[in-house]
Amino acid sequence: MVKALQVAIDGPASAGKSTVAKRVAHDFGYIYCDTGAMYRAITWKAMQSGVALDDDAALEALLAKTTIAFRAGEPEQRVYVDDVEVTQAIRQPDVTNNVSTVAAQATVREALTKRQREIAAAGGIVMDGRDIGSSVLPNAEVKIFLVASVEERAERRFKDNAEKGIHTPIDVLKEEIAVRDKKDSTRKISPLTQATDAIKVDTTSLSIDEVVARIDEIIKKA
Repeated sequence: MVKALQVAIDGPASAGKSTVAKRVAHDFGYIYCDTGAMYRAITWKAMQSGVALDDDAALEALLAKTTIAFRAGEPEQRVYVDDVEVTQAIRQPDVTNNVSTVAAQATVREALTKRQREIAAAGGIVMDGRDIGSSVLPNAEVKIFLVASVEERAERRFKDNAEKGIHTPIDVLKEEIAVRDKKDSTRKISPLTQATDAIKVDTTSLSIDEVVARIDEIIKKA
């Protein structure tokens, strides 16, 4: 019997983590856990509730009474906060530009990391984020670190946004991505970093199919 593995896929904003992780999970019949969506969900709820995004204690109290759930959907997995669907709402620029602040709060990371480890305990999971291999699932059998140039990532986000009816100039996106990279990599709690045993995959010049094929091969060897 083939062992059900834990697969951690990390990397900066718009490196293609979610798209690739979904495809890889499908290829192996694994569960896909979008940790970024969990942080976006609590950011969205905090903004809706008027909670300061850097108030750790208030965010902890808010999270304690918040349910975040993923449900199957086509063409994408749906995200719910307290039974309210927020799949599109959490991808809007106001959430995107504030999620790093919420993710830097110690109690938020502690609570969501606990939930993520519970989801991953049985294996057979692909989880993507910023610190999965380095912090959330340090014993994951497969760790991937996806990277891409800022220019390439801005182009991807521009196309993504356009499909959702969001029209942000590409130069603004480049600046937002660079700012987010700095926030994510310099935060004190679980910063964006490549785990020492992670395999780096530069996606700049690769198609999604090529990236997925490369990761599938890495998993098969594991």
